[in-house]
Amino acid sequence: MAQDSPSPTPPVTAEIVSAPVEAVVPQIVIQSPRPSYGKVLTWLGWIGFAFCGALLLSQYALLGEYFDSSGGIYERYHSGEEFATEKVAIISLTGVIVEGDGFVKRQIDRVRDDENVKAVVVRIDSPGGTVTGSDYIHHHLVKLREERNLPLVVSMGSMAASGGYYAAMAVGKQPKSIYAEPTSTTGSIGVIIPHYDISGLMERYDVKDDSIASHPRKQMLAMTRPIPDEHRQILQTYVDESFERFKEIVKSGRPAYLKDPDLLEELATGEIFSATRAQKNGLVDEIGFIEDAVDRALELAGLDKDDTRVIRFEKPAGLFDLPVIAMSGSNRAGDVNTLLELSAPRAYYLSTSLPPFVASYSQIFDRQ
Repeated sequence: MAQDSPSPTPPVTAEIVSAPVEAVVPQIVIQSPRPSYGKVLTWLGWIGFAFCGALLLSQYALLGEYFDSSGGIYERYHSGEEFATEKVAIISLTGVIVEGDGFVKRQIDRVRDDENVKAVVVRIDSPGGTVTGSDYIHHHLVKLREERNLPLVVSMGSMAASGGYYAAMAVGKQPKSIYAEPTSTTGSIGVIIPHYDISGLMERYDVKDDSIASHPRKQMLAMTRPIPDEHRQILQTYVDESFERFKEIVKSGRPAYLKDPDLLEELATGEIFSATRAQKNGLVDEIGFIEDAVDRALELAGLDKDDTRVIRFEKPAGLFDLPVIAMSGSNRAGDVNTLLELSAPRAYYLSTSLPPFVASYSQIFDRQ
């Protein structure tokens, strides 16, 4: 039986039906960020850390300043081998000596604490100053020399008179230890208490001193009246005692006068001497410059010049070191206090033609 052949498959017709398409509108969604408390706390932590660090550093600086006896002075290269370890230190004594516990004392402290310093040169350019200030500097120079066993040599600049010469006696009995430049002025071994009687001027202008004092001697040095003989004798006794101490100090630094005290009496009249006359009379040892004094210090310490650094010290720059500021009068209160201090009655180892308080006041910004 014959099979029927399959019927052909009818073609599939795809009918595309167009459906309406809705337009898609893009939407922008803005979301507010959630507050990040962690970041805020982190920033606060760093700020607090920085503040605490600054506070600790300031406290550390204050602590260092409290225990710093150098007063902030800094060391400067002067001569010699730049990178050598062993040093010769130059201590500068310049200007009128108003007080002892100042720049000179800070230099002494700095040298005392530096084990690399093996010898000292004291450079003096001073007409002297107060008895107490001069004695204070001399005392601490001697103490430095003895405690550290350091050779000490003096180099005199343009002037090393009265209290300046007094301080130079810190060399002790070491021979060939005081050098004066050819044009140096020295000597002026003596004591003075300045007094100026303006009573005649006051009488001319009908001005009277109406001060009230606990005792008449409280006004012994009042400028408004002459000094009575009784008070003058008291003051003379005081001057004589200070003068005797001066001569004893000179003998400690010039042993030759121990053997010949009469020579010292001839020289201790307040007279100033040129370098040549001073050497002739034994007040100084050698005529020479600071380089010669340094060479002598090297010799005494047994140091090699080619392996030793010579250093000096400088003051930190202060506000009133600036001339413009100093002239502006911004430190008027300090000036008045200083003027009152300097005009107070006191004895001086001083060589000057000016009233001592005037000479001292001119050195306000260079006080010792």
